[in-house]
Amino acid sequence: MEKKKKKFSFPSAYTVILIVLLLVMGLTYFIPAGKFETIQYNDDKTFTIVPAGMTEEDAKKDAANTVPADQEFLKNKDIKIDISKFEDGSIKKPVAVPGSYKELDEKRPGVFGAVKNFLHAPIQGLAQSIEIVTFILILGGIIGVINKTGAFNAGMNALSLRLKGKEKWLIIIISTLIAIGGTTFGLAEETVAFYPILVPIFMAAGYDALVAIATIYLGSSIGSMASTVNPFSVVIASNTAGINFTDGMGLRLIMLVVGTIMCIAYTIRYAERVRKNPSESLIFDQKEELEAHFLKETVDEKELIFDVRKKILLTVFAASFVIMVFGVKDWGWGFVEISALFLGVTFIMAAISGLDEKSFVGEFITGASDLLGVALVVGLARGVTIIMEDAKISDTLMFWLSNGVSHMSGVVFTTVMFFVFILLGFFIPSSSGLAVLSMPVMAPLADVVGIDRAIIVDAYNWGQGIISFITPTGLVLASLAMVNISFDKWLKFVTPLMIAIGALAIILLGVGVYI
Repeated sequence: MEKKKKKFSFPSAYTVILIVLLLVMGLTYFIPAGKFETIQYNDDKTFTIVPAGMTEEDAKKDAANTVPADQEFLKNKDIKIDISKFEDGSIKKPVAVPGSYKELDEKRPGVFGAVKNFLHAPIQGLAQSIEIVTFILILGGIIGVINKTGAFNAGMNALSLRLKGKEKWLIIIISTLIAIGGTTFGLAEETVAFYPILVPIFMAAGYDALVAIATIYLGSSIGSMASTVNPFSVVIASNTAGINFTDGMGLRLIMLVVGTIMCIAYTIRYAERVRKNPSESLIFDQKEELEAHFLKETVDEKELIFDVRKKILLTVFAASFVIMVFGVKDWGWGFVEISALFLGVTFIMAAISGLDEKSFVGEFITGASDLLGVALVVGLARGVTIIMEDAKISDTLMFWLSNGVSHMSGVVFTTVMFFVFILLGFFIPSSSGLAVLSMPVMAPLADVVGIDRAIIVDAYNWGQGIISFITPTGLVLASLAMVNISFDKWLKFVTPLMIAIGALAIILLGVGVYI
């Protein structure tokens, strides 16, 4: 009998991250270790100078590395940042000193050492990501409980009846709200909470799960990319570049408005095509599997009745997200506080769900286990960053790239800078981390070229923002894992949109050169 050819199946999120981990480990054997000297502001109004190749802990042991924090010191170090930005807490992370890069003589590990690092990195990544992992598991438990009560099914049924013929407004409203969250306070990791709720709603409206991913993830990504007052990207980048974050605000607002419209229009175009003809879906081969998971058949029609208990459950659940947004935006909450909030909601759910103690605990554990895979993806992705940090290659990449663009000018310079930050954003997914590392080095290049430093901030913002649409070291694989969609299908969906938004960014950067 003729053997059947095995159909190629794109690797899972876990395998994709492990492949990236291996590639980054391979790069460490070709890219030399190196570091910039950094300065760290202390509460006693001093700076700790951390020489290249020395840890902050070791630097603090030597009194010679501690100096008074004043404007004169920053001027001598050629750091054009107002001292007040350190004093008011706007800049908390170590800032690179321009012109201080030093290549380090560090031996790379042998075969056994490399294997050890490869095995340790995911474990260390999981340990360092424990706060968001805890949040994800608690959230999964709550969702498991609400599913058991039938509140989601009843709520979806009521919503689908109201939105009959107006389904596209779901995309418009949700994308806009999430984009506003992204541009103002960096709403990103917190959006993983929305997928289990919104995916069934979108599918009940006749769309596929990819539409839900696009609505939530693209909304967050374009909002963060086109940050206007986001303290974790554009504000800290402007501060470390030595300018006011309102400089260049006009171009950023244009990017935000036009970019958000492009994302919404692109998503609606695909969504309506799928609604009219389900076979047009890029994940049509998963239709039955996803419907079985997210649209569980309800045998008892009484479960579709949206009674008072179910309304209270969903109201409490929705209110917790409103509190979370305010907590992150206005009260400086991290994932510890967010997890505590949802743990408190768990106790409220136990009192009003109508489930007995054993059933409640059982459903909570089942729900948490459903999101365990997502939590593991987050930890694995962090492992890639750990490999880079241990190998000390981030600063080397920064040094090489800054030298490579220093002789360019005008539109060519801004275009290349955009791609430079795309590359750096892939290797350094933290927006604040990339800002404090890159801006003191890259911003002075604007003075040499004769353009406004705000253009460098825009190139940083848009470059690291657009790569977040697809970078495996970011949040995308965790988002896709929420609905079991493979990375290749997401790439096929989002690539045309990325090209269009990238072209818009290059045009706006060019416009910024001449205004």
